[in-house]
Amino acid sequence: MEVLILIGAVAAGLALAYGLPGWRLKRVLAREIAPAWQAILMRNIPIYARMSGDLQHQLHKLVQQFLYQKKFVGCAGLEVNDEMRLTIAGQACLLLLNRPSRVYPDLHTILVYPSAFLVPRNQVDAAGVVTEARQDLLGESWGDGRVILSWDHVQRGAADWSDGQNVVLHEFAHQLDSESGSNNGAPYLGSADNYRNWSDVLSRDFASLQTDAMYRQQSVMDHYGATSPAEFFAVATETFFEKPWQMSERHAALFAELFKYYRVDPRAWLPQPRRESESEGGFGHWQ
Repeated sequence: MEVLILIGAVAAGLALAYGLPGWRLKRVLAREIAPAWQAILMRNIPIYARMSGDLQHQLHKLVQQFLYQKKFVGCAGLEVNDEMRLTIAGQACLLLLNRPSRVYPDLHTILVYPSAFLVPRNQVDAAGVVTEARQDLLGESWGDGRVILSWDHVQRGAADWSDGQNVVLHEFAHQLDSESGSNNGAPYLGSADNYRNWSDVLSRDFASLQTDAMYRQQSVMDHYGATSPAEFFAVATETFFEKPWQMSERHAALFAELFKYYRVDPRAWLPQPRRESESEGGFGHWQ
């Protein structure tokens, strides 16, 4: 009898341990987002005001879950406040709209520096000699459940939603990329056919960007995306959300693949940029 009571108590304890986090999350998601929080999203995510009511509601719930599950840590003396948390969470969760995705399940901590931060790097030359160096970074995504961001550059990315430069979108695209098991520019896509199409399109546009970078040709995407397939996916994500009109014209197949993956069309949130002709009969450029 005592053994049965003990087994029952252990079973009840396990049920409580596994069920309690889910119950707490449901309580969090059952609440309406605070008006002060909504005001921060409105202020710091320029496209928020142009999103449909349904997408805004989705974003609210994703942000609530993100803030409930993730820990923010201020570095180099920075004190993280609600403005910082919501600005980062709001931009990160844009990548999850309309998608049956968990909210960055492998991520647990966001470290925020006041500005660009230094990290140690080992550089190996052609002779195999290893030299220790330090590199300035604006953000970094780690496979151990951490994302590191410069708050100064988070603010810059939020202030200009048309330059294709957004450190939050970039680093959280890396988090999505790693959900497939490795950071290689191919996030979890669900089927072999999806991977085949993805590989064909992204490989072609990656090679095109490498050529543009080599010859210093102007491109819709930042040349940093030419450094590796993983960086190409992250840069393409920034461009998709911040320069969708330009991408859809100049990289139509790439835009279509990202539209299929992200399941939103950012052109609905941004006015079509003015296009001016460089010369009569020549190609125009976007303003």
